[in-house]
Amino acid sequence: MNQSSPGAAPTRPAAAEAGLHARVLDHLGTAICSGDVAAGSVLSIEDLVDRYQVSRSVIREVLRVLASMGLVETRRRVGIMIQPPGGWSVFDPQVIRWRLASEGRMAQLRSITELRTAIEPHAAWLAAERVDDDEASELVGLAARMWAAGKAGDEARFLDLDIDFHRRVLAASGNEMFAKLQLIVAEVLAGRHHYHLMPHYPDEEALRLHTDVAQAIQRRDGERARRAMVGIMEQGFAEMKSLWERTAEPGGA
Repeated sequence: MNQSSPGAAPTRPAAAEAGLHARVLDHLGTAICSGDVAAGSVLSIEDLVDRYQVSRSVIREVLRVLASMGLVETRRRVGIMIQPPGGWSVFDPQVIRWRLASEGRMAQLRSITELRTAIEPHAAWLAAERVDDDEASELVGLAARMWAAGKAGDEARFLDLDIDFHRRVLAASGNEMFAKLQLIVAEVLAGRHHYHLMPHYPDEEALRLHTDVAQAIQRRDGERARRAMVGIMEQGFAEMKSLWERTAEPGGA
């Protein structure tokens, strides 16, 4: 009899089940967020077992996760009911990823950009008041590395640095609720990259604005940091809209 000792690596069946869970969760979550499975639709565990050819335990765990995100609700004598978008956990990074994979991508990007425009400029203003000298110097150095990666057309490197830059500004604000938004920011920046909604070579104005934010924070100039961050948000949305209009299929959202 093959038994695993405590702390040992997962057995092959357990690892396989985890893989099935992730696959079904991703497929069903994407289908719900894209509207392929419409709100108000009713599913059953038996139908899902047949559709995905997995065990009932895998389906139950998937439904538990989807319910925690507000995407489904189990009703006695009815079944698994798909919930309307108004009840979804729209701040959940996985929900954001699924919505970015749908035809409603532009609406998702717009809503997150509007959220960022409301939060990140104020986070930059707070960072100028609260950041320590080492953090400020690191932010200036990070902006310089972003400039170099952008000029070189190194998209993967630029994306990593861009995510880190905005993460650091949110963290330096000293507001723990702002800092939690870094996962959302990372998801939308990665989504723009994945769906080719970023230029291969970042606009020089965008690069300059990141440098302005970092330098203003280092100089404790909160108002200048705030204005520069507003500029980044506006620049990003203009790029996103322009690229979408050139690359989207006719009739795309």
